[in-house]
Amino acid sequence: MTTVIDPHLALVRDVVPRTPQGCQECLTAGTSWVHLRLCLTCGHVGCCDSSPMKHASRHAHAIGHPIVRSFEPGENWRWCYVHEAFV
Repeated sequence: MTTVIDPHLALVRDVVPRTPQGCQECLTAGTSWVHLRLCLTCGHVGCCDSSPMKHASRHAHAIGHPIVRSFEPGENWRWCYVHEAFV
């Protein structure tokens, strides 16, 4: 896995997950997810692009918060949706 220096890293904050129990929108709608992603700008928890609703990438593009990290136990990678790269 290659990590790049990304200007969007300036948007990363020390966040608290808003819905640590799962994807915020899926919990509201009663839908399921595959994996979870944590927005590192605001703490939004969304489902991954392998999930039917793809809430994490929808949030990133709609709100302008491009950097997420995996919200799966034992994983600590970060992803930039703008550059489609690990950061």
